[in-house]
Amino acid sequence: MSDVLGARTAPVLEVAARAAARAERRMLIDGELRAAADGAEFDNIAPATGQLLGGTAAATAADMDRAIGAARRAFDETDWPTNRALRARCLEQLQAALESEKAELGEELIAEAGCPAMTLSNAQVEWPLAEALRYPLRLIDEFAWERVLPGGGLFGERNVRTVVQEPVGVVAAICPSNFPVEVVLNKIGPALAAGNTVVLKPDPNTPWNATRLGRLVAERTDFPPGVLNVVTTPSNEVAGLLATDPRVDLISFTGSTAVGKHLVRTAADTMKRTFLELGGKSALIVLDDADPMAAIRSAIGVCVHAGQACAATSRMLVPRHLADEITAQVAAAYAAVPPADPALPDTLVGPLISAAQQRRVLDAIERGVRDGALLVTGGGIPDDIAPHLRDGFFVRPAVFAVADNTLPIARDEIFGPVLVVIPHDGDDDAVRLANDSDYGLAGAVLSSSPERGMAVARRVRTGAIGVNGGMFYGADAPFGGVKQSGLGRQCGLEGFQQYLETKTIGTRSPRPR
Repeated sequence: MSDVLGARTAPVLEVAARAAARAERRMLIDGELRAAADGAEFDNIAPATGQLLGGTAAATAADMDRAIGAARRAFDETDWPTNRALRARCLEQLQAALESEKAELGEELIAEAGCPAMTLSNAQVEWPLAEALRYPLRLIDEFAWERVLPGGGLFGERNVRTVVQEPVGVVAAICPSNFPVEVVLNKIGPALAAGNTVVLKPDPNTPWNATRLGRLVAERTDFPPGVLNVVTTPSNEVAGLLATDPRVDLISFTGSTAVGKHLVRTAADTMKRTFLELGGKSALIVLDDADPMAAIRSAIGVCVHAGQACAATSRMLVPRHLADEITAQVAAAYAAVPPADPALPDTLVGPLISAAQQRRVLDAIERGVRDGALLVTGGGIPDDIAPHLRDGFFVRPAVFAVADNTLPIARDEIFGPVLVVIPHDGDDDAVRLANDSDYGLAGAVLSSSPERGMAVARRVRTGAIGVNGGMFYGADAPFGGVKQSGLGRQCGLEGFQQYLETKTIGTRSPRPR
C-alpha cells in the first residue's frame, strides 16, 4: 500500500509525513510484532485532511484467537499474577520508554486523531504520562492485598479468615479514538499492575499510538510473552470475539452507550465482568450569582477537540433572566474559534475523527433545526478553511437556544462541537433539568458561593462533577458514570479494585495443648 500525503506545505501535513514515516504498523501478539495472518492492512486516514496516512495490520479471527490464547497462557502458566516485583519492573520500563518517545507520540496523535496540538499538554499526552502508570505502580507496593479477620464466626476463636485480592484473569481493553493514549494507559496500567494479562483493541481510527506501545513493550521491556497483546482490526466481527470467547474474564470498554449495551448482552453468555465508561450529555449549571465570564470560558470547553469528549458539558443551564444575554455572548465566543489546522499551537477546534462522525454531527444539527430549536451560530462545514484542510472532517461549532429539554438536541450525545443553552428557574429547577437525562457521566456548577455550588453538585446524579472550575480528573480519582453512562469506575482505588477478585480463606488454628 502506498502512502498518500499530498504536498507538505502546511503544519499538519508535515506532522503527518513524519508520523507516517515512523509508524509501527504491526500488532503485538504473544511477544512478537506481527503482520496479520493473511497480510491484510486497513487504512489510517488523517481526519484533518481526509488523506491516507498509511496502513495498519488488519487482524483476522485467527490473530485474535492467538492473542486471547497467549493472554490466557501467560496468566495461567507464568508467575505474572503473583510476581509483583516483575510487574513493577516492567511497568517502570514501559514508563521510561513512553517518555523517551513523547514528542513522536504527540505528533502521531495530531496526525491520526486530529487533536489540536494544545491538548497534548494536558489530557492527550502529558497527564496520562505523568500519572496513568505511576499511580498503579505505587499500588503494587501500597495496596492491601490481604487482610485477616480475627477469630470468630461459626467456629469460635480458633477460626481465622484471610481475605485475599487476586487478579481477575484475561482483560479485554477496548478503547476509543478521542483520547486514545489517556484511555489506553488508564486501562492497562491498573489491569497489569493488579496481575492480569491484557488484549488491547484500539479504535481502528487511531491504531498507531497503540501499535507504538506494542513495539515499546516488545523491544524495551521484560514483559513475558502474552502478558500484553495489541490487536488492531476494523472488523466488528473480529473484535466481537473478545466478548464471546470464554477465555476472556473481563471487558473494560470505553465508548458509546449503544456498543456498551451490546457488549453486556454478548458477554452475559460467558458471565464476563464488564466495566463500561460510556456516553454523556453533561450539564454546566450556571447559578444566578456566577461570574458571567467564567460561564463563557466553561462553555468554550465544548469546542476543544471538536467536542469529542464524553465528559463535555454540552448542556448549559442558565438563569432564565440571563438566558438571552449569556446565549449571545457564548455564540460570539463560538464564532471566534473557527476550525483550523490542528498542528498550529493556537487551534482549539480540530476535525472530527471520521467522515461518518462528521455526517452524524451535521445530521444532529439539521434535526435540531427541524425540531424547532434555535440555531444561534455555527453548524455546517466551514467554507473559509485553509485549502489543505478542505477534505478534512470539520464542522463549525454550533450553539442552540433550547426551551424544551425533551428535544433530541438536548438529550442525545452528539460527540461534536455543539452546545445547547437551556433556561432554568433557580437552583431546584437547574438540578431537575440536570437530572432529566438518560446520562450521568460528568458535570459542572458555577456560583460565587462555594457552599451553594457544592450543595447543588451533591444533588446532581452523575459520576463526577466540578465546582467553580474544580478538576475531578486524575489517575488517583475514580471516573465513570451512572444511568446509561456506564458501569464501574476507571482510575483511583476503585478502578484498581475493578481488576481484582476477592477470595476468602478459612483456617483453623491448632488446639492449645
